[in-house]
Amino acid sequence: MAIQILPPQLANQIAAGEVVERPASVVKELVENSLDAGATRIQIDIEQGGASLIRVRDNGFGIPKTELALALARHATSKILCLEDLEAILSLGFRGEALASISSVSRFTLTSRTAEQSEAWQVYAQGRDMETTIQPASHPVGTTVEVANLFFNTPARRKFLRTDKTEFAHIDEVIRRIALAKPHVTFSLSHNNKLIRQYKNANNAEQQLKRIAAICGNDFIQNALHIDWKHEELYLSGWVALPQFTRPQNDLAYSYVNGRMVRDKVITHAIRQAYNEYLHTEQYPAFVLFLELNPNDVDVNVHPTKHEVRFHQSRLIHDFIYQGIVNALQTDDLPLEPSHSSSRQIAEPAPEWHISPVDSNRAAAGKNIFTSSSYSSNSSSSRKFEPRFSTHKPYIPQHAQTAYGELLKTEDSAPPTCAVESSTTTKSAVDFSSDFTEHQHLRALSLIANKALLLQQSQQLYLLPIKPLQQLKLQLTLQQDTIAQQALLIPLAIRLDPQQQTYWQQQKHYFAQIGFQFHENLAQQRITLNNVPICLRQQNIQKCIVSLLAQSYENLSSFLTALYEQIIFDPIEVYAEAVSLLNEVEQLIKTERAQLNTLLIPIDLSAYLSE
Repeated sequence: MAIQILPPQLANQIAAGEVVERPASVVKELVENSLDAGATRIQIDIEQGGASLIRVRDNGFGIPKTELALALARHATSKILCLEDLEAILSLGFRGEALASISSVSRFTLTSRTAEQSEAWQVYAQGRDMETTIQPASHPVGTTVEVANLFFNTPARRKFLRTDKTEFAHIDEVIRRIALAKPHVTFSLSHNNKLIRQYKNANNAEQQLKRIAAICGNDFIQNALHIDWKHEELYLSGWVALPQFTRPQNDLAYSYVNGRMVRDKVITHAIRQAYNEYLHTEQYPAFVLFLELNPNDVDVNVHPTKHEVRFHQSRLIHDFIYQGIVNALQTDDLPLEPSHSSSRQIAEPAPEWHISPVDSNRAAAGKNIFTSSSYSSNSSSSRKFEPRFSTHKPYIPQHAQTAYGELLKTEDSAPPTCAVESSTTTKSAVDFSSDFTEHQHLRALSLIANKALLLQQSQQLYLLPIKPLQQLKLQLTLQQDTIAQQALLIPLAIRLDPQQQTYWQQQKHYFAQIGFQFHENLAQQRITLNNVPICLRQQNIQKCIVSLLAQSYENLSSFLTALYEQIIFDPIEVYAEAVSLLNEVEQLIKTERAQLNTLLIPIDLSAYLSE
């Protein structure tokens, strides 16, 4: 078969297969269009679960007569104009495919009027041919869209529809999700001419809580903690339920990114991880969370249904959400009351906030609050997130840099008695004054087979094995009075059998002494590791802990010996790294050098030098 361009009608029906999954998908797309048009009142009428009729009426800006036919064309939209708009999307819709896709699989009528027009106009399209007919109509300012006989021309798709009750339940859930994020908008939903839902606009915190209660239930509000967690361009707000308010299924989990309802794995995992200490695997947390961030830092152009997003810094987002929820759960606040709620409205900016003077429809998408003076950073690299727990950055000591500089020198320019010097002293960085005279120093010559340093002192040569030197560094680090810790991005939960619990009681003080920080929940036979010593951060921590909990130890010394046996050290293949390691060990030793001296292996060359 020859390559050819698909007819527009066929292309629209293919797109409809992605966008229009069921009547609830149609309702979602149409209501989001109404919200982008600045509507404050939206009425949704459904007949026979949406298969017979879906009608969405709003009081938005409306569509001019000259653009009515174009509105049904594929890739026609007022939401974005250029590539820069696509990279910072603030509107709910932007693809320009929804109306074209819906009209290709239904009998579609759109009636609209703008404030500038004295009369309304109506456009009608039906099925595959999609020939549009425009005629005058009677209608107030705003838009009404009627979708009749959905999938009438695609019977294979129509027979996959469920019962009217099931399809309407999906529509009801869509409206619930949207109503949570848009408290300033009034919604009404009817089915077969019977009013089912009515959510009045919420203009203050108390009314907003009433809407939350109407959607999520009074029990949720009575057991909810309010979150108001902000750092630079990240803002997390909403409500999370107390740990004792659990759900047997994931039916009360609502998350939003910049006002858009999403199902994101990063957000879900962060929330689940925050509740990890409190819930069993068969229990689910309840929450309503709104994440706001710079639209340049999130990509919503991932999936046709726009349910999925992709964060440019997903680990940062995960950390931010996890820490915000953990802090909320660890507070002693009482369940939320109206007086405790934030006065900040959780919603998209109002329609009158303008991004650009292009047209009124584009303005309804919302304002990029991150372009204001408070967020005037010229580069994303200048933004820095500082979580409450410590973050570790690689440290390159000055003496290591000096040592590398010595490598670039010729042999003639190097000092005769020392090849590696500290930047702060003229004395050698490798100086064992307890065994040698004050002016005799060890000089690093070479890295042998990536396994040992070749050292020279006067006429004597020594080998210093790398692995024992790495073990000594770890040993000295864990013997410090203050051991630097690093919080795990994702805390490590370990379940214990009865024997391991016994050993845990014996060893938990040893773990604490060397910089581990656990949270124990013995009622659930589980311990959770939150902080680890920085020097062990790259190790297989879970394997080490499980191995240590497999037997008993008489004292800390035997415990540490067993730990050292589990450590896997990175190979050193560069001379400068070996010299840096030796310098770091010397700094940790400070005065007592006997431990380092015992690692030196003298090299006897007399047999090769005899005449």
